[in-house]
Amino acid sequence: MKIFISDYETSEKFSVKFEDGFTKALLEAVKDVPGRIWDNQTKAWLLRNSQESINLLLQNLYNTGLFNIEENVKNQILPKSEKIKKMKEILEAKHYSVATQKRYISWVESFLATTFAQKECPECINEFLTDLAVKKRVSASTQNQALASLLFYFRFVEGETPEEVAPAIRAKQEVRLPVVFTRKEVCSVIDKLSGDMKLAVELLYGTGMRLGELLSLRVLDIDFGMKEILVRRGKGGKDRRVMLPQSLIPKLKEHLEKVKAIHGKDLADGWGAVPLPCALDEKYPKAAKEFKWQWVFPQRNRWVNKKTGEQGRFHLDESLVQRAVKNAILAAGINKNASCHTFRHSFATHLLEDGYDIRTIQELLGHSDVSTTMIYTHVLNRGASGVVSPLDKMV
Repeated sequence: MKIFISDYETSEKFSVKFEDGFTKALLEAVKDVPGRIWDNQTKAWLLRNSQESINLLLQNLYNTGLFNIEENVKNQILPKSEKIKKMKEILEAKHYSVATQKRYISWVESFLATTFAQKECPECINEFLTDLAVKKRVSASTQNQALASLLFYFRFVEGETPEEVAPAIRAKQEVRLPVVFTRKEVCSVIDKLSGDMKLAVELLYGTGMRLGELLSLRVLDIDFGMKEILVRRGKGGKDRRVMLPQSLIPKLKEHLEKVKAIHGKDLADGWGAVPLPCALDEKYPKAAKEFKWQWVFPQRNRWVNKKTGEQGRFHLDESLVQRAVKNAILAAGINKNASCHTFRHSFATHLLEDGYDIRTIQELLGHSDVSTTMIYTHVLNRGASGVVSPLDKMV
């Protein structure tokens, strides 16, 4: 079975042809893509020339089971650039997060740049992982991430299923306790912030969200009536609900009024559209300009596509919040190896101190396994600070 995907007369469309005619499965795969048109003259399907349409088409074709992708790819000798490009396309088609895509691609690029890539699999993977553990002394979690990246690459790009990766020397899994702020330290850091950065950090501590989850919030995710925030597609692609701190409701409403004014100006300038998840903009073309889909923390300036002249506004960049928090921690005189994620640790720890059960905290944090949440129970035992030294009892 061969498929021919090529440019059409206009840049707004691309054509899809099947060499051996249609089957019912192939027909459904194409018809499931919004905006498709049958061109009787060229005997081809015409689809919107967008990344969302391409990703959906590839995923639908893969799901038909008619294409032995592993065997086809295995018989092809592709240059490194083409392999990386293909891996990016598959990661996008499988809806991996942007952060995960970047990490996977980075590990595969590092692997392909070594001499290990020239050896037979799984020996190449074993030696690469051993090199990471012995020479580069990476942590166990970093080595596991590299392994996951390579397994994905060999399965979907090289068309192989590597086995027997156990002989590699594995980095020792270290048990580390999370860095936690005291309540006073939380107040000290927040007092050193202002504006949007202060509100963002207050939400980090007040809800236990990850930084990426916070910045991905849209206006419709804030439910003032239920006093909840809907976290969409968190780690592992899971949705969950967290509380909306009541003390932040007036401040958050005032902030959203400012966001609405920014959005109104964007609309007046002829723009105002934001990217929507799961190709919703293909299904609902006008939704991208609705206020409810706008970012809660939009970036200050609109980005400009130099080729098309199109302008848009993405959410605030993580690095800006991270830098502001780092400076605030230094200004507060706190000598801890802390970051934005420390507010999440502090959220869980302080809830435990207040008597909330571990299962409730697990759900709020979005942990799949309660054992992950159990690490915060170290505060209940008070540790070394709860033991009276015999020296202090000497009279």
